[in-house]
Amino acid sequence: MKCTELKLQPEILKGLQKIGYEELTPIQQQTLEPILAGRDLIAKAQTGSGKTAACAIPILEKIDPAAKEIQALILVPTRELAIQYVEEISKIAQFTPIQAFAVYGGFPMDIQKGKLADGVHVLVATPGRLIDLLYNSPLTLSHVKTLVLDEADEMLDMGFLPDVEFVFSCLVHEHQTLLFSATMPPEIKTLAQRYLKNPVIIELNTENIAPETLTHTFCQARAHHRLEALLEYLRTNKPRQAILFCNSRRSSEQLYNHLKKELNSVEIIHGGLDQARRTSLFRRFKRLDIRYMIATDIASRGLDFSHTSHVINYDFPTHPESYTHRTGRTARMGREGVALTFYTPQELRKLRTLIRANRIQPVWLGTEPDIQAAPKARPSQKHSRKDAADRSAKRPRSARRRRRGRSASTPADQN
Repeated sequence: MKCTELKLQPEILKGLQKIGYEELTPIQQQTLEPILAGRDLIAKAQTGSGKTAACAIPILEKIDPAAKEIQALILVPTRELAIQYVEEISKIAQFTPIQAFAVYGGFPMDIQKGKLADGVHVLVATPGRLIDLLYNSPLTLSHVKTLVLDEADEMLDMGFLPDVEFVFSCLVHEHQTLLFSATMPPEIKTLAQRYLKNPVIIELNTENIAPETLTHTFCQARAHHRLEALLEYLRTNKPRQAILFCNSRRSSEQLYNHLKKELNSVEIIHGGLDQARRTSLFRRFKRLDIRYMIATDIASRGLDFSHTSHVINYDFPTHPESYTHRTGRTARMGREGVALTFYTPQELRKLRTLIRANRIQPVWLGTEPDIQAAPKARPSQKHSRKDAADRSAKRPRSARRRRRGRSASTPADQN
């Protein structure tokens, strides 16, 4: 469906035209009418399929600009995704008086309180900072008409379930609830049964978890030869732009120290950097000012880097879902992309599980391994204390912190 065929406010159509939207993606087309009709909804689609706009377009259509109240609340797992969400909404709404704002940890709460006091129609928030504000400011959710849980599977994986349920408990009035996710584990369906009313369920591309335009390549390299194999690949294939994922902060710093001596335009991002630095790096990467970005999984969820041609798993992903979200940073919105994953002979069993779980057709660099005869996986080693900040997002969150006013942001919001 072309955007010009949509029966939306002229100002919203003008915003879509301004940012280059011509046709709706399948997820946008299938979710539009149910959301406009006020139905609860569960939407599962490939990463990079346009879920942010699928949520934003109908929500903006339903906002009453004259009522300076929070009418839509969007929960996201990370502050980077919160910032991206607000930027996308603001572009679509640029010809309307609708105000969108993001609140997240690592940013002065007094400034956020001031903005909220001026009037916000769409609030994007990480759960920890939202609850901080509910306890330490006049913020109220009594006028929220639509609640969105984006990257819902990641919310649960990061230990956000108690906070999400607390936010649900604050919405005692009638409202619409939307769940968006790239994967749909059983925990999400259990959550939906508790809080959603007769939801519309939309599942696209269930036979192919990964985008069809994504080429999955795999290269076997022993640990002491992996850097050499990576440099050879980069010099031979000359990626336009690449994200190189590592499993820990220590590993990413080691790779960064090696690559910056060999290549130009190399940067690193992980949970230990302050928010201003992280935001600056993400924006520079989106502008193509940075060619190679070394990252932990902080960069693997939701973020839209449209120019990224390659995703490289320098460290083998910890589980199949990590592979899905990492590689989802390329081949977005129908564009072509390449994913390269290094593996050792000891990781053949994990490789077999990954290929089966993601239902992908592998392209082998070098000799194809016999993954059916894979040896038993070795227990993984513990990470160092230095990686604690990057792992903290996975820990369950303490309920007792909600029993008193909180001014500090939560660990997960800082990642």
